[in-house]
Amino acid sequence: MVKRTGTTNIHLKGLIDMLKKQSLEQDVAIWKRIAKDLEKPTRQRRVVNLSKINRYVKENETIVVPGKVLGAGALDKKVVVAAWDFSGQAKDMIKSSNGSCMTIFELMKKNPKGEKIRIMG
Repeated sequence: MVKRTGTTNIHLKGLIDMLKKQSLEQDVAIWKRIAKDLEKPTRQRRVVNLSKINRYVKENETIVVPGKVLGAGALDKKVVVAAWDFSGQAKDMIKSSNGSCMTIFELMKKNPKGEKIRIMG
């Protein structure tokens, strides 16, 4: 049996380390929770379709997907979506609904206290 060593993606490792550091500095649990979710193997990470975002998110809300956002479904609300990865179609559809896409790192820098953010997935 091979021992699990964690992700080999250096960008993801760096993001996880920064999330944990931010969680300690700001005393905010949301960043630690997102880091914990991103540490999981790729197959166990969250995958969210736009239809699910449209169903559960309110207008002008900010959500984080510690995984990938896919373009299946329609989005008719203006939302801010931060995720580890986006499909090309998902990015286009979010932008066409006047919403915005960003990386988790960008969201962490923009909102270090993690206020009014929901984790989805």
